[in-house]
Amino acid sequence: MILITEFMDAPAVERLQAAHATTYAPELADRQGEIPGRMAGIRALIVRNRTKVTPAVLDAAPDLKVVGRLGVGLDNIDLPACAERGVEVIPATGANTLSVAEYVVTNALVLLRDAYQANAAMMAGEWPRTQCSGREAAGRVLGLVGFGAIAQETARLAKALGMSVVASDPFLPEDHPAWAGVERADLDGVLAGADAVSLHVPLTPETKHMIDAKRLKQMRPGAVLINAARGGVVDEPALAAAMRSGHVAGAALDVFETEPLTAEAAQVFEGLANLILTPHIAGVTQESNARVGTMIADLVLDRLA
Repeated sequence: MILITEFMDAPAVERLQAAHATTYAPELADRQGEIPGRMAGIRALIVRNRTKVTPAVLDAAPDLKVVGRLGVGLDNIDLPACAERGVEVIPATGANTLSVAEYVVTNALVLLRDAYQANAAMMAGEWPRTQCSGREAAGRVLGLVGFGAIAQETARLAKALGMSVVASDPFLPEDHPAWAGVERADLDGVLAGADAVSLHVPLTPETKHMIDAKRLKQMRPGAVLINAARGGVVDEPALAAAMRSGHVAGAALDVFETEPLTAEAAQVFEGLANLILTPHIAGVTQESNARVGTMIADLVLDRLA
């Protein structure tokens, strides 16, 4: 039996249903407490980022063999608990790389140009040309904090636009071919040298609030920040303060410490200009949904065979 607790591309769901008894219940992502009671007899669990795969869920699933992750981040899955129980965890590595890279580059363009929030003024009969002049991306520096597969694809797209790229990643060997055409720096160097900074790190105790008030002050004045990695990597109140001071000129956030983002949590961003907030969809496009669903369906069926 297979349980799917978050949205999955329909053809992939149908393929699973043709091979095994499969329950498609994406509503369970909002009803976490019900999941353990649905785990009896389940051999494969398929989730995205909102379902918490906890010891309680695993203990309720003695037949569980595999957890398929419709994406790449694994911070919602208790990996040590899975390992202890012999449950394999399979992410959709590479399937949404292009979607996230395009999200980052698109937002870098929009934030640097700072011309796309003039609707209200225009509708009121104003003509704010000076305020909307903005900056070109060509000739600017994109800074990447973390230089894994998604950041490498982002660098490729940015360089095609005429941007130069500086990146930090202590885990990627210096002789890795991905460094060709990319300046290697430490975190301080990336923050100080980039016009647009994009984060590409997991949420760990070491990266929690990595971008705090001190780090934000290290950014080049007028730079913009993009976080499509994990909520919690950025200290959100500190970012809001840096934007209000004018030191950080704009930000795009796809991930948040509180998800879904509540009205109360969002108040910290009240009144900020040149701010883009999206609901954790950087890696979610029609094309990536199909790739992710197909990959996880194939891998789950292989493991259950």
